[in-house]
Amino acid sequence: MVALPGQLFCSTPIPACLWFLVRDPKNGLFRDRRCETLFIDALKMGALIDRVHRELTAEDIARIAETYHSWRGDSGADKYEDVPGFCKSARIEEIRKNGHVLTPGRYVGAEAQEDDGEPFEEKMQRLTAKLEEQFAESARLEKEIRANLQGLGHEIRCG
Repeated sequence: MVALPGQLFCSTPIPACLWFLVRDPKNGLFRDRRCETLFIDALKMGALIDRVHRELTAEDIARIAETYHSWRGDSGADKYEDVPGFCKSARIEEIRKNGHVLTPGRYVGAEAQEDDGEPFEEKMQRLTAKLEEQFAESARLEKEIRANLQGLGHEIRCG
């Protein structure tokens, strides 16, 4: 299953999902894929070509195709690996545990976040200090705007 981003099709702006079905997942041409489903979340792929239309780039299409061929076990393809936030090979037991919900995002999860090396407590202290500065600046600007409006004869009352 491949979850595609919205705005790919002229007839609808909603995201689409492609399902690829195979008659015999143990046909001998590729690895035995019985009781497995490949989920690919391509919702963040593509580029807007105008305000309302998106296109998948050649690189996006190649990445999706390479992932599928690796998972299927094509000769010459790289070894398949799950990529958090992009693809996951789920066994039927996992799908059953999720109530047979077939939403790719449920299985692929979120992308791994890069660690910036800053300890959490230090980061929170730094960010809350910055937020405090921004609140103070906001209050100063609000006073200035109110004074300017009052000078023009337009007073704003709170509440």
